[in-house]
Amino acid sequence: MKYLEIILLSVITVACTQKIKKVTLNGNVYYTCSMHPQVMEPNPGNCPICGMELIPVQKSKGPKPGEILLSDQQIQLGNIHSDTIRNGAIGNKLVLTATLNFDAMKTTSVSTRITGRIEKLYYKNIGDYVSKGSLLIELYSEELNNAKQEYLLAVERQKVLDNSQIDFRQLIESAKNKLLLWGMTESQISGLTKKDQGGLTTSIYSSGAGYITELNAREGDYLMEGGSILKLADLSNLWAEAQVYTSELATINRYATATVQLPDQPEKQIKGKIEFVNPEINSSTRINLIRVNVPNPGNLLKPGMPAYVTIENPASSSLVLPIDAVIRNQDMVLVWVQTGINTFKSKMVVTGLESENQVQILSGLKEGDVVVTRGAYLLQSENIFRNGNSPGMSGHDMSTM
Repeated sequence: MKYLEIILLSVITVACTQKIKKVTLNGNVYYTCSMHPQVMEPNPGNCPICGMELIPVQKSKGPKPGEILLSDQQIQLGNIHSDTIRNGAIGNKLVLTATLNFDAMKTTSVSTRITGRIEKLYYKNIGDYVSKGSLLIELYSEELNNAKQEYLLAVERQKVLDNSQIDFRQLIESAKNKLLLWGMTESQISGLTKKDQGGLTTSIYSSGAGYITELNAREGDYLMEGGSILKLADLSNLWAEAQVYTSELATINRYATATVQLPDQPEKQIKGKIEFVNPEINSSTRINLIRVNVPNPGNLLKPGMPAYVTIENPASSSLVLPIDAVIRNQDMVLVWVQTGINTFKSKMVVTGLESENQVQILSGLKEGDVVVTRGAYLLQSENIFRNGNSPGMSGHDMSTM
């Protein structure tokens, strides 16, 4: 009899236990680990990974597809902070490496206007300063000497035959214009009638002023018409030629203020204007070139000096976030948005200008969204841990793109 009672009691106990388990399995609560949320058990107990006590979670309050639900302890340990996105002022600052160079708009090329041989060259060193009107060369030219004789002959005939019907003034003017076009000055032509001004060579004077950057002739050289003697550069203004990557071109404002700073003189800052942006991209380096006009009082700056060019775009009002809130990879730009209590969802955004600690949001968010400003990379890592190394586009909200 006792044996039957024991068996009956055991059957009742097992039935009750099965009934309790059935209620628990179909309940609205499951148990998870605060450190390993992938663990989900129907009954209380300890985590099979770390041994911590499992905590209850309401199924009705669980995350929607694409969302991540974290416990209070996870948020605290991950130092995750959220803030409401709002309008703010942002302007970007771009620092470029540059080299000082001659201003091509202030360079002069001095050349011969007639064929001849250089008998004497007065400037022989690159870097010498040449003032306007300085004597450059003594040129021997048969064609120029013949034109001189034509002019002198017309002057002599005017003196002898002044009362004739021939207008020698027109002949003299024609011969004089030819000499002027070939590089002689008014004073040189006036002196041809003096005996001490005669000679087989003609003095050629500089038509510009500046420092010699190229010396293309030597004594004894035979120059053709238009042959270059030297090139001069005025150093009162220089160009700071800066290199810009293609990806940075869109952030440069042609009318923005540019500041030029020299590594050897960090305390000296020179304001300049962007004069030119090269429309052609170097196909091998993907680098563009911009030129900033730099005033050079006293000619203290020299071509070839290294420099830094800082371009600051004016601040504009826009949606802004801390730069740490934005996650970039090769496919997209993401932020994490808080959708509920301890619940987060990633969104794709389009960014614009960037400063040292802020980034402009062009689309993907609206004012009033609560965005994770600290700990976004931890959320991204947790998302990859739960969904795999290549979650792809799943879970990314593109509704506001």
